[in-house]
Amino acid sequence: MENKTKFDLNENPHRRYNPLTREWVLVSPHRTKRPWQGQIEETARDEQPAYDPQCYLCPGNARAGGHVNPAYEKTFVFDNDFAALLPDTPAGNFNESDLLVAESERGLCRVVCFSPRHDLTLARMSVPAIRAVVDVWAAQYRELGDLPFINHVQIFENRGAMMGASNPHPHGQIWASETVPNESVKEIAAQKEYFQKHGSGLLADYLKLEIERGERIVVQNEHFVALVPFWAVWAFETMIVSRRPVANLAQLNDAERDGLADLLRRLTIRYDNLFKVSFPYTMGFHQAPTDGKTYENYHLHAHFYPPLLRSATVRKFMVGFEMLGMPQRDVTPEQAARQLSELSETHYLD
Repeated sequence: MENKTKFDLNENPHRRYNPLTREWVLVSPHRTKRPWQGQIEETARDEQPAYDPQCYLCPGNARAGGHVNPAYEKTFVFDNDFAALLPDTPAGNFNESDLLVAESERGLCRVVCFSPRHDLTLARMSVPAIRAVVDVWAAQYRELGDLPFINHVQIFENRGAMMGASNPHPHGQIWASETVPNESVKEIAAQKEYFQKHGSGLLADYLKLEIERGERIVVQNEHFVALVPFWAVWAFETMIVSRRPVANLAQLNDAERDGLADLLRRLTIRYDNLFKVSFPYTMGFHQAPTDGKTYENYHLHAHFYPPLLRSATVRKFMVGFEMLGMPQRDVTPEQAARQLSELSETHYLD
């Protein structure tokens, strides 16, 4: 018997395509009516001292290996004392019947302290202070990318213990690697193929479409737009896209760097205001590789992946079908964008 009910993205199960990774996500909006919404997590209180004598990231304090931090007043960058990648790893590979395959990987890992204040986050920093962080990110991308054995620079921040951050001091990391990681490989291939087919940039066209529709825009300014992607996996996932198609942070001019700082502050304030908590997330920039090749069609963007689903204590895990089949979400991107965009830009603690 023919079903004449009109399909509704906000009511009916469906899957959405991610053109950047060329993968699908299952969306089940009807499931938001069910009573259980995920595991309950204990959440840490927001109160932190401006300076913690026990914090290994605060100015003047000791770190591992006898290192002592300088009395820095703005930002501070240092080689990670427990780096996942090392520059002096000897070349080598292993291959047994094309089934057991491994190869060496060189690289560098650095830590970027955003502020000397132990009690701050991006949401609690001023735009000029965040602009200083943006400048550091851009300089590090260029410095590390210029090294002959570095072909990719990944800048990211894990915010909150829930996301594996070992220290609440405002900081992020940079992993510079010899090879291009999986997620970037997928996005590079997708953008290249789209450009060859359409003669225009994938993210430039997508951004234009999102601005025209206006359904998933969270916050925007003259130079950047933050939106919930049509294909978002996490409930309040967002993506920041530059209006001008540049390949990396180092190519941003002064006004664009100010714009990025402004947008980061406004977006992270909304995250904190959502559940009245210092909002946990993993955030990172995707930029063109530094392998000397031309990436004319690459478009700078950043991803925010927050784990919270319905409140400050309800977390969304990837389990069952999500691990074995494809990612799945209940809250639609349109609902999430509307909820985030309607929040105040004054931090709930102010």
